[in-house]
Amino acid sequence: MKFIIAIIKPFKLDEVREALSGLGVAGMTVSEVKGFGRQKGQTEIYRGAEYSTNMLPKVKLEIAASDDMAAQIVETIQQTASTEAIGDGKIFVLDLASAVRIRTGESGEPAL
Repeated sequence: MKFIIAIIKPFKLDEVREALSGLGVAGMTVSEVKGFGRQKGQTEIYRGAEYSTNMLPKVKLEIAASDDMAAQIVETIQQTASTEAIGDGKIFVLDLASAVRIRTGESGEPAL
């Protein structure tokens, strides 16, 4: 199993969510976060307003996936979230040792 963490621009969330739903991704966790990377707070346009800050608003997606789906999920996020501009984000893929569904007690891939 893999744990995929993607940091993307907020306005790309709906497009990415729809693309992942089309792949059969059953669930994800979404958090509003702030941070910076190489752009180090350069001026950005967010919801039509231009501003300069050292912490930019981003959206963090967390997805637990089977090994065979992980590469396809990463590729879909990369293609869908890309604007080909600085600050598009990052995708991290980690090994997921275990998952347990609280309601049923199932563990491993069936718990996803």
